[in-house]
Amino acid sequence: AAPAEAVSFGVKHTEGVSVDVVSREGAEGECVPSSGTRWPLEEGTVLRLSMSQASSEVNDNKVTVSFYGEQGKPINQAGVFLTGIGISLDVDADQDGVVERNSPNKASWTWGPEGHGAILLVSCDRHIP
Repeated sequence: AAPAEAVSFGVKHTEGVSVDVVSREGAEGECVPSSGTRWPLEEGTVLRLSMSQASSEVNDNKVTVSFYGEQGKPINQAGVFLTGIGISLDVDADQDGVVERNSPNKASWTWGPEGHGAILLVSCDRHIP
């Protein structure tokens, strides 16, 4: 998506997003919103985006990539809006009839009459070819 005359790029992002720039050689650097760091535009460079918590509303986070030419002059920008979705397996882990989001027994499992935890059986076969 980079313009043909671009030789480097910079990244800005909102506070809820983490961005890592991974080059072909495996060198990795974390982006900071106001750092002003630029990376050479090389084949094999990857931006890895992540969010550590769910969004409070749709499209509340953003990543902007700015492209620069030979003289460091800005050429163009590309951006993406992100929405973080929280996923949690909520179970009656201590078998008291109440499904709790933060049960202390959720992360472990113990066998027997006084046991706790949940067994999750997943059907991963393909029913429709």
